[in-house]
Amino acid sequence: MSSWPDARERSAPGRRRGRRSGASPDPDGPDAAPGAPEDDAGDPEQVARSICLRALTGAPKTRQQLADLLAKRGVPDDAAERVLNRFDEVGLIDDAAFARAWVTSRQAGRGLARRALKAELRAKGVDGEVAEEAVALVDDQDEWDAARRLVERRLPGLRRVDRTTAERRLLGMLARKGYGAGMASWVIREALDRDRADEDPAETAGEHSDAGLDAWLP
Repeated sequence: MSSWPDARERSAPGRRRGRRSGASPDPDGPDAAPGAPEDDAGDPEQVARSICLRALTGAPKTRQQLADLLAKRGVPDDAAERVLNRFDEVGLIDDAAFARAWVTSRQAGRGLARRALKAELRAKGVDGEVAEEAVALVDDQDEWDAARRLVERRLPGLRRVDRTTAERRLLGMLARKGYGAGMASWVIREALDRDRADEDPAETAGEHSDAGLDAWLP
């Protein structure tokens, strides 16, 4: 007859397999547990390394994001600082690379303007100068093109409302993406003129013909 400790040892592999079968939660997400079992005891630096490595497995993180996570898990400040410095040295933390990748992805995927991109980077703890350098990857033409694409995608759903309402909704949409009023106004009027002219070519003939882009820049 097996003793209880023996039965517990035989059941342990099954439990471990069960834990691996499910999806791992985001280590710094709202559903994350206070700490994994291996974080409950041991050298604080080893605990900090374990937490950071798990966090970085899911997606790149800034130094500040990892520091906040370690503080939430109760890692002493001095141990957290030493581990984060070591991760910096070996390139596991690279805020500049994170910022560049973030800007490229968010500008292409969400059409965000430089102002919104910078705000997002600062919220993630990226230094102001580093954020500025990353945001510089987006030039004026990139913003114009992105704003035009955003408006064009939204136009079909606004054809049943009057022009004033359409302009107001489009302005709000571009403002949330970080675009200034001058650029947004120009892009919206340009798109609405073209869209409505397709229905009635005589309606907007000659409109804005004397206005240059400089008149609408923020």
